Amino acid sequence: MKSAEYKRLLPEIAYDCILRNTMAQVAYQEIIEEIYAELKSVENPGKVATYIPELGNVSPDKFGVYLRTVAGETFHYGDSHELFSIQSIAKVLLLALAYKTIGIKLWERVGVEPSGNPFNSLVQLEYDSGIPRNPLINAGALVVCDVLMSEFSDAPAELLTFIREITGNEKIDFNARIANSEKENGYRNVALSNFLKSFGNIHHDCEEVLDFYFKLCSIKMSCKDLADTFMFLANNGRSPDRKRNILTPSEAKRLNAIMMTCGFYDEAGDFSYRVGLPGKSGVGGGIVAVYPNNYSIGVWSPKLNEKGNSYLGIEFLERFTSETGLSIF
Repeated sequence: MKSAEYKRLLPEIAYDCILRNTMAQVAYQEIIEEIYAELKSVENPGKVATYIPELGNVSPDKFGVYLRTVAGETFHYGDSHELFSIQSIAKVLLLALAYKTIGIKLWERVGVEPSGNPFNSLVQLEYDSGIPRNPLINAGALVVCDVLMSEFSDAPAELLTFIREITGNEKIDFNARIANSEKENGYRNVALSNFLKSFGNIHHDCEEVLDFYFKLCSIKMSCKDLADTFMFLANNGRSPDRKRNILTPSEAKRLNAIMMTCGFYDEAGDFSYRVGLPGKSGVGGGIVAVYPNNYSIGVWSPKLNEKGNSYLGIEFLERFTSETGLSIF
């Protein structure tokens, strides 16, 4: 077999090996329920986000887990089918659409380095002359929103269509209450957009860009929806049914790399150290993580640690990858 042909078939070969080998033998359900029960009895020092008032209305005791394998098996427990605001997790889907649309030109306006600072920091933009460190911090997502507004007449509608096509769920939508709650209290994001504009890295009206950004963060999904939606990043860029490419394998690899290094803001290194998976968090308490060629998993617990990430979510994923031995390391 020629080298080029072998490389083309690598995703298929990897997938077939997974079906034949030990991954299907892992007692996922038993492990999920065991860890869930353990964590339910552990003190949770986290706090629900209240700086977005609508998020503060969520019960702090919610806890759900949903895992989907590339072989199509599903395992879940707790509040795994209840909808919640995914917040910054949606930035990965925004990035996927932008990268798919304009390719490497995207990196002329946003970087791929970890920020090492809080997700809404203004300080770093001054040092970096208005080029956000990566697309998963607020400033970076604002720039990506602006990029898509140059490519589509109705960028928010285009993003929704893209997400619905990935997951096969036509009910996924923006939530007006949450978007308005963010808009009424989004002073720092207003400052970020105007600061970016001053450097020439926002091309459209700041109000319109912010409107798109607040809609993006208002999307509601369940743990099941997250696991289904992010399956394409566990599956070499292919849809869960493996019938079409959402991204190329190379593009999927790069998005996973960005999630690995930037998905948890200034806690990204700690998450990599403890969990060992590419992932993304949101201040609604959700976390999605993927083990390429194996599974995607959505976890939700609204109480956040001091870095703005779900306390129980990280605890669960650390124990899960340790118990199963299934991480990228």
